[in-house]
Amino acid sequence: MAWLRGAAVITLPVEIDISNADQVRDELLSLLNRGPAVLLVDMAETTFCDSAGVNALVRAHKRATANGAELRLVIAAPGVQRVLAITGVDRLIPVYPSVAASLAGAGTPGRDEETPALREQ
Repeated sequence: MAWLRGAAVITLPVEIDISNADQVRDELLSLLNRGPAVLLVDMAETTFCDSAGVNALVRAHKRATANGAELRLVIAAPGVQRVLAITGVDRLIPVYPSVAASLAGAGTPGRDEETPALREQ
C-alpha cells in the first residue's frame, strides 16, 4: 500500500480467484478501516478476476460507502473489464484506465477508448 496525493493505493495480484479473494477482501477492508477518503485499487496488472474477486470488490465498496470514502478501480485487462461490465460492478464502482486518471478523476470512469462495449451502456 502507498499514499499518493492523499489517496491510499493498493496493487492487487495478477489473478484474483477463490484461492486469494478472501485475503484481497481482508486487505481492502483493513485499508478502508484506516480512514482514507479515497482508496485506489490498482488492478492494472490483474488479468483474471472470478466471482470471488468481484464479491471482494463489492464488499469493499460497501465498506467504503459506510465509511464515507470512495473506492476507485484501475483496470486495463479487457477480460477483467468484461467481468465487471457483465456483473454491473463497473456501474457501481468507478473504473479508470490508469492510476493517474483515477487520481485526477479524469474523464468518465469506465469509459476509456479501449472499451467500446462499456461506452455503449
